[in-house]
Amino acid sequence: MSDKNLKEILNPSLSIVKDNKPSWYLPENRRDGYRNLHKINRYGFLLRSDLVLKLNKKYNSKIENISSVKKMTNHKYFCSLLVGKDQDILYEKYSSDFSATQPQTIMSITKMFINLFIGELLEKNLIDLDNKISQYLPDIGSGYASATVQDVLDMNIENSYSEDYNDPYTSSYLHESVNGWRLPNELSDIKSQEEFLNDIKSNEGNDLTNKSDFSHYKSANTDVIGILVEKVSGKPLRNWLIEAIEAAGFEDALYMGTDRYGMPWISGGGCMISRDFLRFGLLFSRKGHGVNNRKVGSPLFIDKTLKNTGTKYMELSKDKFVYYSNSAMRHGDWIGHSGLAGQFLAINLKTKVVASYFSVIDTSSGTDDDYKKNMINMLDEIVNNNW
Repeated sequence: MSDKNLKEILNPSLSIVKDNKPSWYLPENRRDGYRNLHKINRYGFLLRSDLVLKLNKKYNSKIENISSVKKMTNHKYFCSLLVGKDQDILYEKYSSDFSATQPQTIMSITKMFINLFIGELLEKNLIDLDNKISQYLPDIGSGYASATVQDVLDMNIENSYSEDYNDPYTSSYLHESVNGWRLPNELSDIKSQEEFLNDIKSNEGNDLTNKSDFSHYKSANTDVIGILVEKVSGKPLRNWLIEAIEAAGFEDALYMGTDRYGMPWISGGGCMISRDFLRFGLLFSRKGHGVNNRKVGSPLFIDKTLKNTGTKYMELSKDKFVYYSNSAMRHGDWIGHSGLAGQFLAINLKTKVVASYFSVIDTSSGTDDDYKKNMINMLDEIVNNNW
């Protein structure tokens, strides 16, 4: 057979099927898609630790009797809930179609790695959060050039990048082709992460000021900071991730999506098993102190994350808000982060209790505000107890 007679089709899991969504993200496929995203990615790598943080089963029956825990773990979206403190697993439950060895995407909870990395740069006096992004990234476009590092960390700027999951043509969906979650409209249109970010523009008037006290949530913000971390430190972002995984003591792997050229998709490319998801949270509960006395992040910066005003991310109830601060979310005594379509990690820095939650929302947009509030309120109740 001559080359000209070769037949091909577009990769079926990465092709746009309807509503400008690839097959794996359609509501009917999303549950399987989330569990297999570490293999669906066009580009990526995995990292494993040499030493594994040992976890002991020390179940507390009081947790399973919390009404919100009963409600959420019996919801159709539910996949897993783990609660831990120090090196003890206090509660562990999986849905009937999920398992302890099943990786799942943590989506935007990947952003919390940046909190560790920026903290280290601050301790080494390599960065000033009040400086403009352009001071560290001279080629960055107008969408970020005049913003301060702090405002980008706090989701406190406005520019042309949008992240409205009810809009099938929102910028964040278009961003996916750069990092291998979908095919680009033209197969030859291959941009690096840095090229894509440099092309983001300011809104009319070149003003990046956030006109409200609520977050303008943009995953691209975290990717900009990821590029900045690499440039300022002179150390590849992949190496930063290796050090974090080895400190956390993962038993399985961090499966990390990247752009075509190997740049980690630090705003949402991580996948891991449930127990490693818990280990990731436990690393924050120890303020970056890891196995074998390894250290990542900055205890001072983690504490400041809890105190930093940041921006209002979500109102849980009247005058009760979750805030966005330093590439994390905060409320009361805990920090954490949400992930698109039903993931959340909460770490109480006072009680040291960590709760990690996997689920998959099957609405068209992957969002369900009532469910999300119930999820966060449940985790808030769990981590605020000193079990």
